[in-house]
Amino acid sequence: MTLHWKLVIDAEEPRSQADFWAAALGYELEDHSALIGQLLTAGAVKAEEVPEWNGRPAFRDYAAVRHPDDPYEEHTGTGLGRRLLFQRVPEKKTGKNRLHLDVHAGEGRRDEEVARLEALGARELYRIKEPIGEWVTMADPEGNEFCVQ
Repeated sequence: MTLHWKLVIDAEEPRSQADFWAAALGYELEDHSALIGQLLTAGAVKAEEVPEWNGRPAFRDYAAVRHPDDPYEEHTGTGLGRRLLFQRVPEKKTGKNRLHLDVHAGEGRRDEEVARLEALGARELYRIKEPIGEWVTMADPEGNEFCVQ
């Protein structure tokens, strides 16, 4: 048996992080407006708790991105495949990540990809060249480390 999973990332501003990672990975922002509509109708959520994001209602404390080729639930907008979920937490990031993403740019495209990611708001931290490979360690807009190979 295999398990369905998602990577959950703590964030100060989940929607901004989702915007960055959707652009960085070529993923789609999950549209939860149908689910939010159901919750509003049921009285489980109040209208003032639902900000607008990219022209549609969104959760204040959660945002997600999904691979555009993967399935999703139409009635909730929730991805059923490769996805990242960003959840608001009250504290700032204080140490090195224990888990990170590796982004594979393709042969000869690393520097071009690093420049593209910097234009989206990431910053280069350092470069590694070892016998097993080369990569650039970067930080996303909230300081979460990831590598570009």
